[in-house]
Amino acid sequence: MGGIVHTDIDPRSLIGRKALDRDGNKLGTIDEVYLDDATGEPEWAAVRTGLFSRDAFVPLAPSELVEDVLQVPFARALIKEAPDFGVGRHLSPEQELQLYHHYGLDLPSSRGEEPPEDRDFGRLAGED
Repeated sequence: MGGIVHTDIDPRSLIGRKALDRDGNKLGTIDEVYLDDATGEPEWAAVRTGLFSRDAFVPLAPSELVEDVLQVPFARALIKEAPDFGVGRHLSPEQELQLYHHYGLDLPSSRGEEPPEDRDFGRLAGED
């Protein structure tokens, strides 16, 4: 059945899933999921790609989980050009803002351009 990723989906269950771009091309495998510290909502996934030799950050909000595959509604070229912050650390509010702007997404905050100062993302890594 598919559906938009919300908090009712365990973020750990996304680790290791394949991700596809809007055209159905394989991007890679989800390496890590980043949660909003304030809400616990999964907001970003780092996809380990063979194409770009790095992890690419993709937004979870407009993506859909369909038959255990994350379908990211963006072109591969746009995903490839996403800011690379490295994995294994928190995303700062400034980095989050860069990602929202890169993908042309509306900020979840209604307070204007800047997210609240204390808002950043926690890292949730797959179990080894």
